[in-house]
Amino acid sequence: MTDLGSERIRDEALLIARILLAVLFLVFGWGKLTDYSGTVAYMTQSGAPLPSATALVAMVIEFFGAIALILGVWTQPLAVLFAFYTLATGLIGHPYWTMTGADRFLNMTNFYKNVSLMGGFFLLYVTGAGKYSIDARLGLPSAPPRRTQAP
Repeated sequence: MTDLGSERIRDEALLIARILLAVLFLVFGWGKLTDYSGTVAYMTQSGAPLPSATALVAMVIEFFGAIALILGVWTQPLAVLFAFYTLATGLIGHPYWTMTGADRFLNMTNFYKNVSLMGGFFLLYVTGAGKYSIDARLGLPSAPPRRTQAP
C-alpha cells in the first residue's frame, strides 16, 4: 500500500499541524493573559471551580503551552495534557446538554470542536513532533519507528 507521498513531507506536515493546533490556544491564551480580571469573571460566570486558580491554569496552558507546542518542546506529554484540557474545557465551558435554542447549538458546536481537537492531539502524541522541533534537536524520545509489514 502506498502512503501517497506523505512520508516525503512528514516533518513539514507535523510542523504545520503543531502550528494549526496551537493557534487557537495562542490567540485565546493571549486574551486571558492580557485580561486576567476579565478571565476570572468569565471563569466565575461559567461555573469553573476556583475561578482565580482556573484562570491562571488556563493562561499557562493555553498561551505558554501553545508556544511550547509550536516550538516542539515536550511535544508528546503536552499533546496528552492538551487533549485532556480540551475535554475539561468542553465539559465545563460548553455544557450544551443543559441549554436550549441558539445557546445549545453554539455550545454543542464548541464542545465537538474540542472533541475534534482531542483527536489532533492524540495523533500528535502518537507521531511525535518531527524533525523541526526542539525535541528532535535535543534528541528526546519521539514516536516509535513505523511498523513494517512482514514479508
